Amino acid sequence: MLTKSSHSQGGKGVTDLKSALQNIFGETLLDSKDDFLQTFSSDGNYIRSIISSGEVLQHPLTNGHDGASTLSGKATSDLEVVRMVMDNPDAGSLYSRLVPLVLLLVDGSNPIDVTDSGWELYVLTQKKDLEHEDVQSRLLGFSAIYRFYHYPDSTRLRLGQILVLPPYQSKGHGRHLLEVIHNVAISEDVYDFTVEEPLDAFQHVRTCLDVQRLLGFEPIKEALNSTVLYLKQGRLSKKTHVPRFVPPSSAAEDVRRVLKINKTQLTQCWEILIYLSLDPIDKYVDDFEMIVSHRAKEEILGKDGGSGGKQVIEVPSEYKEDMSFVMFKTKDGKPSSVELDEDQTKQQEEQLKQLVDERLNVIKSVAQKVQLQV
Repeated sequence: MLTKSSHSQGGKGVTDLKSALQNIFGETLLDSKDDFLQTFSSDGNYIRSIISSGEVLQHPLTNGHDGASTLSGKATSDLEVVRMVMDNPDAGSLYSRLVPLVLLLVDGSNPIDVTDSGWELYVLTQKKDLEHEDVQSRLLGFSAIYRFYHYPDSTRLRLGQILVLPPYQSKGHGRHLLEVIHNVAISEDVYDFTVEEPLDAFQHVRTCLDVQRLLGFEPIKEALNSTVLYLKQGRLSKKTHVPRFVPPSSAAEDVRRVLKINKTQLTQCWEILIYLSLDPIDKYVDDFEMIVSHRAKEEILGKDGGSGGKQVIEVPSEYKEDMSFVMFKTKDGKPSSVELDEDQTKQQEEQLKQLVDERLNVIKSVAQKVQLQV
């Protein structure tokens, strides 16, 4: 990056911009325009040269068994994903150049430890043919994956960072990269594949992919058919007890073992799978919303949607009004002597409704995207 040196002259609020940026860009920071322009010619083949020591990963171009591979159907012949392990000096050198992008473009992210060989760098590039010149590689994005040991003889993959550069976003490149990583997890038979604190936009792409795979996975199809059949028998509002609509443990284990989707992610996808299977959805929408509401209560107050003696009471506070509450649980789940006033009860109901509405919007958004790609 090019920056013009700025030195404090005693004015209030004036900072040494170069020193501040040095902490972010390190040795890649340039303060000479000529040096900056020179990099366009001297580093023109940098990406292709440095990734040449890595492993080129194949993208699944056709459907494999059990929904394990992509359903996108897009032409990807000019895209290439290369894996580089951090014990390779080239991987550390490349990541050091990517750190500024991580700090500036990924919210709340910190650089990974390039001395830890557990980290793997997955680099997404696009092959670019130049007239009268060799093929160059254009960097589109990358992901940092950590490989954990799992007792007794397996490993787990956790995605720590993923970034598609702004000019190439919303073009399916993030999906392409995620498909390749997911299929690495399957082909290498790791224990499972997880994501560390995914942002909403990434989680949307991830869930769309997982729902597509799950729709074609036989153990899930069997469990889903049973759940949908039960729902179509009658209105849940007339039942004295609303059952927990979760995937059977045996199906969840099959999903983890074959598709490498962990239980938490499967639970997120389960309601979407039910939504897609209730046809026509308008006929069963009230019961479906009850399912979502019931699970939302479970997430807040535990199983059975608020039974077990748990209560949340708002209390006055000078710290943060929107965070001033107390959750308590009475012994043996017996009724509490603490009663909510009418305003508190109404506010809790409104908060629950807002949470349910947000979840329903996510479900409908993912379902619509998946239906367009089927």
